Amino acid sequence: MFVLYETPAGYAIFKVLDKKKIQEVDNLYLEFETPEQANKIVKLKHFEKFFDTTEALSAATAIVEGKISKPLKKTLKKLISDDVQNQLLVADAKLGSAIKDKLALQCVSNSAVQELMRCIRSQSESLLSGVPKKEMTAMALGLAHSLSRYKLKFSPDKIDTMIVQAQCLLDDLDKELNNYMMRAREWYGWHFPELGKILTDNIAFVKTIKIVGTRDNMAAADLSDVLPEEIEEKVKEAAEISMGTEISEEDIINIQHLCDEILSINEYRTHLYDYLKTRMMAMAPNLTVLVGDTIGARLIAHAGSLVNLAKHPSSTVQILGAEKALFRALKTKKDTPKYGLIFHASLIGSASTKNKGKISRSLAAKASLATRVDAFGEDVTMELGTQHRAKLELRLKMLEEGNLSKLSGTGKAKAKLEKYHAKSEVKVFKSGEDSTLPISKKRRLSDNSDLGVEIKQESANECSSGESSKKVKKQHKSTDRASENDGQSPKKIKTEKDELSDKETHSREKKKKKKKKRDSGVKTHEELPQNN
Repeated sequence: MFVLYETPAGYAIFKVLDKKKIQEVDNLYLEFETPEQANKIVKLKHFEKFFDTTEALSAATAIVEGKISKPLKKTLKKLISDDVQNQLLVADAKLGSAIKDKLALQCVSNSAVQELMRCIRSQSESLLSGVPKKEMTAMALGLAHSLSRYKLKFSPDKIDTMIVQAQCLLDDLDKELNNYMMRAREWYGWHFPELGKILTDNIAFVKTIKIVGTRDNMAAADLSDVLPEEIEEKVKEAAEISMGTEISEEDIINIQHLCDEILSINEYRTHLYDYLKTRMMAMAPNLTVLVGDTIGARLIAHAGSLVNLAKHPSSTVQILGAEKALFRALKTKKDTPKYGLIFHASLIGSASTKNKGKISRSLAAKASLATRVDAFGEDVTMELGTQHRAKLELRLKMLEEGNLSKLSGTGKAKAKLEKYHAKSEVKVFKSGEDSTLPISKKRRLSDNSDLGVEIKQESANECSSGESSKKVKKQHKSTDRASENDGQSPKKIKTEKDELSDKETHSREKKKKKKKKRDSGVKTHEELPQNN
């Protein structure tokens, strides 16, 4: 039984001396505590050293991919003979299967083998006696650098790094251009303030300053290459009656140097934008067709890579770039944002305010699908993105016109759309159902009688008792007696509440009289001194 151990300096093949101790996985590390104990279990059989770092790199990449390198193949063929047991312990299962297919050698890779590899690694200096420690360290460092450089160069995830860097640089250039243009307008505005109002285009403004210089040279200058004829005439007329201050020749030279910087940065920006556009069409054609090259590059830059963007769900893609507003809304328990970076897409820009949220949700869903096709698809074309864009434009048209079409053929979607259909039913409001309080029934006397007294009709349960029936009879008798007196006004039946209210009004009137007497200076009977 042999053990294949890979090192940065070469392949080491150990022979197992004691098989029983290897099977005891839990206590195996105790057998490798000292170099003497380790040499009793395994012994170095052969060491195949790498010639240089290039050979080490090719062997390492072959092991990563699960393939057999040429040095390993030669070494294993030398060791395979009739008197050797055809069994090899390998750390990597893929490499073991490759050795088994090509050399017909039985390979074992399990948890016990992994524990054995850890123990050999702990005593590798004593077991690999033919390799110095300095040489092993140098080979490990060189192989690490070479392998990391190889992975960075050939990793498919790192190709979109160019897009991320180009987009970030493009945003920085836009900020610098805005700052420079603002400074140039403010600087030259002291000399010729009317020019900034006439020329709204920044590049035309800068080119005019570059050609003309001071406004005294405006009449003789030829601006036909920069400005149209109508605007050129307005500029020359404004130069004659300008209210600006006079500046020296040194001032105008510095302003023209600033104009040169602005023109050079703008030229580089156009070249960078063309480069970004071509890279986006090569890397993510479907995403570019849907949202545009600039927005697509910003989404990739915000996510980190195209693969990371493809892993995001559509709901995350929709609000990507609005994380600050999202967390603020969640904290304050208010409405979350409807869109982030995709707000600047042409489809959302052409939608009305009420439909921007709906079309952004649809666009994010389609963009998420397009990104996954661009990231993981083979032979990617822009066909999918073109189809999705046509569907989104049709949906936007339907939303703007107010006609909602059926999104899917399921009955659930049909039921959802029924609530948007207009119904011609006329519903009448029932005033009786407006209040939920219990209403007591009242019975009024006939209009022929002179009395306007209202008598409450008591419920059937109360009328069943004898006392309540007697009260009702007495009330009827009192009303009949009052009706017999011709020419007399009807008398209301006083209740306990009415008597209380009469007492209160009587006491209030007494208090008012007393107050009036006090104000007039007349002492009341109670305030006069009493003789004992």
